Amino acid sequence: AADGGRFLLRIEDIDQGRCRPEFEDGIVEDLRWLGLTWETPVRRQSDHLEDYITALGRLRDRGLIYPCFCTRKDIAAEIAAAGHAPHGPDGPLYPGTCRALDPARAEDRMAAGEAYALRLKTDAGAAMAGPLAWVDLDQGEQIARPELFGDVVLARKDTPTSYHLSVTTDDHIQGVTCVTRGQDLFEATHIHRLLQALLGLDTPVYRHHGLLAGPDGKRLAKRDKAETIESLRAGGHSPANVWAMAGVSAEAMP
Repeated sequence: AADGGRFLLRIEDIDQGRCRPEFEDGIVEDLRWLGLTWETPVRRQSDHLEDYITALGRLRDRGLIYPCFCTRKDIAAEIAAAGHAPHGPDGPLYPGTCRALDPARAEDRMAAGEAYALRLKTDAGAAMAGPLAWVDLDQGEQIARPELFGDVVLARKDTPTSYHLSVTTDDHIQGVTCVTRGQDLFEATHIHRLLQALLGLDTPVYRHHGLLAGPDGKRLAKRDKAETIESLRAGGHSPANVWAMAGVSAEAMP
């Protein structure tokens, strides 16, 4: 904001099974305690599902989406039977089992209520888009390599969107010009750049910051019961203490 920018808060709550009002309240309380303020209204993804459904439909109209009925167990068995599988940033790539399914049969299975995911034909999309690049403010220009991820999931039967599809759509709609996020999402930008090209969305610049780690050097994570901002606050830490832990100087604090 000091440089004339806008600070936006977005609630990414597409996973309704894991997202609860009390969690959202905790996020807002923590951020306010740290001295952050943001524009209103806050964009809540669950209120904008039609935006993502529309984007998915545009990809489907170009022949780039197909239903996949494989469970994780099915995929693991397919990979084991093949004896090897290409690996991407998130592990073994999906082997493409359902790409050749008869479309009419696939529609029947979906209509019958069978669980499915909607996957992007990444190689076909990349061929349509041609060479792509994006800029990381710390690492410079990056050549987009969406094939690293294989045929990513863009929606599921019970969730009409995904992280990849939602954030690229939101960034465009909200006029975001600089995305700052953790280094753990660096590789995902390859897929996001492809989606931007296929959907005609604006491409922001990116900055991927380092991740907070504990004394053992291990990344702080909820699953490991790492300390939260709430627990630090309850333990007597000040906002300045917490900002310092994140490597933010007093001069740069909000």
